[in-house]
Amino acid sequence: MSLLQILFNSLALGSVYALVALGFVLVVNATGAVNFAHGDLVMAGGYAAVFFGSWLGLPLILLLPLVAVAMFILGVAVCFLAYFPLLKRPPSSVFISTLLCGIMLENGYIVMFGPEIKAGPPLLTTGSLDLLPISLSIQSLATIGVAGLLIALQYLVFFRTQMGRRLRAVSQDREMAQAIGIPAFILIAVTFGVGTALAGIAGAVLSNQFFVSPTGGVSLSIYGYIAVVIGGWGSILGAVVGALIIALFQVGASTVVPYTVATGGLYVALLVILFLRPQGVFGERVQRRV
Repeated sequence: MSLLQILFNSLALGSVYALVALGFVLVVNATGAVNFAHGDLVMAGGYAAVFFGSWLGLPLILLLPLVAVAMFILGVAVCFLAYFPLLKRPPSSVFISTLLCGIMLENGYIVMFGPEIKAGPPLLTTGSLDLLPISLSIQSLATIGVAGLLIALQYLVFFRTQMGRRLRAVSQDREMAQAIGIPAFILIAVTFGVGTALAGIAGAVLSNQFFVSPTGGVSLSIYGYIAVVIGGWGSILGAVVGALIIALFQVGASTVVPYTVATGGLYVALLVILFLRPQGVFGERVQRRV
């Protein structure tokens, strides 16, 4: 496999991981709490793609709005179930509540779809464009395009709009934001919804090539967390870079050494980054985390 092919495949996988990590970052920035059900919500997007695809028979690119809306509603529901009731409790309460939500989702997938691995519809179509020395999968090109558009849109909203400024204000000091008239709880619920929608779109995109399973979200939660830690809490660019680094290890390094060795190398790299720069490659925008 040529170097260009490795880079292209890594970019395609990394762009999906970036959507997972960005959903993670959004919720952390708004609440200061980690949503341990995030990976299971990624799987929810995959199962939504499977359901809508079998029902409507359309390519995934046309189903993504339906997936995003369904996942937004699910994210708001998780917020009201697992976060708001425990707002004044110790941070560990939120950790446990989101973890329990994830377990309930996993069991729900088994009941509704069975324990078997499922495959969702392709984004556009199967096939590839052969441009020596690399082969560009149409699915991968569409994945990069969708992810790039959503990442750019999130950056613009978060850093170039009044809503983004309000979100950052809520994440830094919720009580003060409320005191100056910012509807903190509405923004937090919306953030949960948007973060879950991003996670769901990532799961829908992954569902065709990497399939979905009831417990498949566990590893995605880990990768999303690693990407955020590598890039730096609160940094959108950092989350994207962290996701690409993970993909490079999984795609690039695994072409040279066994996959398990490449994964071990990723964890060693994470430990080195934590030792040398614990705030992440791009620093930490919010200094206090729970």
